[in-house]
Amino acid sequence: MLPFIADLTPIEQERVVCAISAAVKYEIPANIVLAVAEKEGGKPGQWVSNSNGTYDVGSMQFNTAYLHDLARYGITANDVAAAGCYSFDLAAWRLRMHIRNDQGDLWTKAANYHSRTPRYNAVYRADLILKASKWADWLEVHFVTLDVTKADTVPSMPLQPIEVQRATQQTPASPAAKQALANSLSPKKYVPRSISFKTDD
Repeated sequence: MLPFIADLTPIEQERVVCAISAAVKYEIPANIVLAVAEKEGGKPGQWVSNSNGTYDVGSMQFNTAYLHDLARYGITANDVAAAGCYSFDLAAWRLRMHIRNDQGDLWTKAANYHSRTPRYNAVYRADLILKASKWADWLEVHFVTLDVTKADTVPSMPLQPIEVQRATQQTPASPAAKQALANSLSPKKYVPRSISFKTDD
C-alpha cells in the first residue's frame, strides 16, 4: 500500500490507487481521472437510474449506454458494478476517447463523461476544474509529474514540507471563492498532470 493513503477509507484508497493506475494505463492526465472519480463519488454495486432509462453504475458511475458497444467484448453492467479497478479502467478508456475525439477544450471534452448537453457539461466542467486542480497539487506532493502539454517537459519533483502544507490546504468553501478559482483556472493557464516513472541515474 502507498504510505500516504493509509489514512483514507478503503473506498477512498481504492479510488486513488485505481484512478492513478487507469490514468497511467490509458495515458491521460491522472488528476483528471481522480477528479472525475471524486465528482462521480460512486461505490461498488451502486446503480443510479437516469431519466432517459439508462443507469450510472459502480465506483465511476459508468453509464450503461456505453455498454452497448462493449457487449461484443463480454463486458456487462455487473462487471462495471464490481469492486476493484475494472470500472476505473473503463472510465479512463472512455475519458481517453472523449479527449481524443470530441470537440472543445480539454475540460469540455472531459466533462462529456457526464453529459454533452452544454448546460449540464458547463456545470460539471467548472467543478471538474476545481477538483483537478486540487488533485494536481496532491500528485505533485507525492509523485514526479509531467506537464502533458509539452513534448520535452522536465519532470517536477515532489514538494518540500512547507510546500506540502500549502498544497494540501483545502479549496475555499464560499461559492464566490470557488467561482474565482474556477475563472483563474482557464484551460490556457492550468496544466494537466501525468505521472512519470522515469528517474535520472
